Amino acid sequence: MTGRRLSVGIVGASGYAGGELLRLLSGHPGVEVTQATSEQHAGKFVYHVHPHLRDQSSLRFVSRDALAACDVLFLAMPHGQSQAHITHYAGLADYVVDLSADFRLRDPAFYAAAYQRDHLAPNWLPRFVYGLPELSRDALTSAHYASGVGCNATATMLALWALVKSGTIVPDQPVIVDLKVGSSEAGNSPTASSHHPARSGVVRPFQLTGHRHEAEVQQAFESYGAFDIRMAVTSVEMVRGVAAAIHLTLPVGLPERSLWNHYRAAWDNEPFVRIVHARQGIYRHPEPRLLAGTNYADVGWEYDPDTGRTVLLCALDNLGKGAAGSAVQCMNVMCGFEETTALTFGGIYP
Repeated sequence: MTGRRLSVGIVGASGYAGGELLRLLSGHPGVEVTQATSEQHAGKFVYHVHPHLRDQSSLRFVSRDALAACDVLFLAMPHGQSQAHITHYAGLADYVVDLSADFRLRDPAFYAAAYQRDHLAPNWLPRFVYGLPELSRDALTSAHYASGVGCNATATMLALWALVKSGTIVPDQPVIVDLKVGSSEAGNSPTASSHHPARSGVVRPFQLTGHRHEAEVQQAFESYGAFDIRMAVTSVEMVRGVAAAIHLTLPVGLPERSLWNHYRAAWDNEPFVRIVHARQGIYRHPEPRLLAGTNYADVGWEYDPDTGRTVLLCALDNLGKGAAGSAVQCMNVMCGFEETTALTFGGIYP
């Protein structure tokens, strides 16, 4: 890249993912956020909605109608809105990263089956690269359009990837994915869901069968076979976070070192995936509360060599690695920045 800072616009910047984009990009030396839209809050300072950004940003929200051309445009709107106007948005920026589900699935029929409606811009689906750099980095380097990732799909794929890639898991059995998620996954409107942070404190089912993120995982692993992914999602008492526990059976008698070898082969050169599989300590397995505000994902496993019973684990922040963090990581790859730029915050403990 040249020394010029890229101009960035965020459409739908008043939501949780939009606020996370504003926070991350405020510390990015290669870009400047020049416009942030909100129909409800147009004219207000962004810190009126995102109070943690006070003194971090002097931007005011503008209406989508006031959007001007920029270098990079992030679309952080509810599902269904980006596809309705994608030609307009693509005409405003050289690079577009859409955080919604609108362009995650390449096949219009696959999209219709997963989301129970026809896609409004099916010709745009093949133009978007799936926005998980750990699986799509090579394609992202020459891409101008990147889709968002599903937070539950991301946790599932990262938990499975080392053993799928190595051929240790073969698609001959159901893969049972038990996901515990924070209340922010439902969005920031208290009327949108009973899982609003202000109403947290109650553990309740979120979606126990037929989760639409299953389609993302199946698409990502299609070259390895037709995996039978079965997700069950429950909202628990935390605001940020996803904890995935994937139950399956592996061959008996696998040596521990072979599992370590598979995980290291998959993740040793990845800046944002860490192996957490400790023999001692308080946190011997991935813990989502340690990842709040970060773009890291922690992966691990528990395996019984006598029975082959296995639990694969992944924890991440649904607003970070599961949304805005991966989106910024995609922008870094697409635009030629160092991939880790503005994303190395390591979390807070205790």
